[in-house]
Amino acid sequence: MTVLEEIKASSAELAEWRHEFHRHPEIGMKEFNTSAKVAGMLRSWGIEVTEKVGVTGVVGVIRGSLGPGRTIGLRSDMDALALTETGCTAWKSENEGFMHACGHDGHMTMLLAAARYLASHRDFRGTVVVVFQPGEEGAGGGLAMINDGLFERFPMDEIYGMHNWTDVPPGHVTVRPGATMAGQDFFAIHVKGRGAHGSAPQLSADTALAAAMIVTSLQQIIARNVAPLEAAVVSITKIHTGSAFNIIPQEAELGGCTRYFSDATGELLRKRIVEVSQSVAASVGCTAEVEFDPIAAVLMNDPKLAEAFLEAAKEVVGEENAKVPDIPQMASEDFSFLARKVPGAYCFLGGQAPYGATNLHNPAFDFDDRQLAVGAALWVTIAMQRLAA
Repeated sequence: MTVLEEIKASSAELAEWRHEFHRHPEIGMKEFNTSAKVAGMLRSWGIEVTEKVGVTGVVGVIRGSLGPGRTIGLRSDMDALALTETGCTAWKSENEGFMHACGHDGHMTMLLAAARYLASHRDFRGTVVVVFQPGEEGAGGGLAMINDGLFERFPMDEIYGMHNWTDVPPGHVTVRPGATMAGQDFFAIHVKGRGAHGSAPQLSADTALAAAMIVTSLQQIIARNVAPLEAAVVSITKIHTGSAFNIIPQEAELGGCTRYFSDATGELLRKRIVEVSQSVAASVGCTAEVEFDPIAAVLMNDPKLAEAFLEAAKEVVGEENAKVPDIPQMASEDFSFLARKVPGAYCFLGGQAPYGATNLHNPAFDFDDRQLAVGAALWVTIAMQRLAA
């Protein structure tokens, strides 16, 4: 019996785990009940568990029975999104205003299933460390675990991540060497001017005008500063100013995000956003201050580990269903910070989005339960193959 066949025998149970996580979503860095449940399940299988790593993170250590060897890390995220679910499943979110719209409920289930399998099949040399990370959705959970000594307390030779992906056919896996997902910064632009009566604009330093000019001017960064063959994005997603129809506002705030596939491009975007914002604001008598919040680095797959992950995927889903994608994903992942500390690789597991949703972060999204055993088997296979390497 293959690993996949053995895990598939528990498919109904895995779906029950996933549905329970789905009913009780918790947002980033507040996954208190979720992490307690994860820790309890790991302990029930005789796995060494450490809680509160990076606030709500959970780490489990599975030691092989054949003696010391290399250490392989496997990482899942745990957090949900601040989104009201519109689906109609029996396991619909019971926490109003929050839902698992990105599949992290499935990710946890797959890694828990893999952990249970490895805990009961310890005929390997070395150690597997399972990492359940909080706050992936922009809340800084990856950095929180790193800053809490994740890799000093649990040294790893390499680490692997996985995400369900609706653009990949069900039962397929894609792995790409090098740049795999974009780096991302959030930014806030604080504009200050001089308020005045709407009938006397000559007495103002108009922050509404400055904000509008900044929005359009920032777009020239991509058009004229970034090389044509280097993909990047600058998006303004928030504009807040004004309080009445006849008052020229004294302050304005803009917010947005960037995406990029090299550290150099990320630094260029940060530099030019500051320069453009400040100079445009000054042109109408205002000032602008810019703050950046690094959400994710460029996710760089180690080429050798990406190749190993692809080989493991071929064993699980078949050679014809494991591919190298042509292009990276513009979405971001803070697994990138973990992969900067130790060599890492990240893959995408194909699945459908039932019940009318066609993509992640959709209020009708639900994880494709058929992929639970596939993802778990892939975790087990990459760990066992790398420990035998």
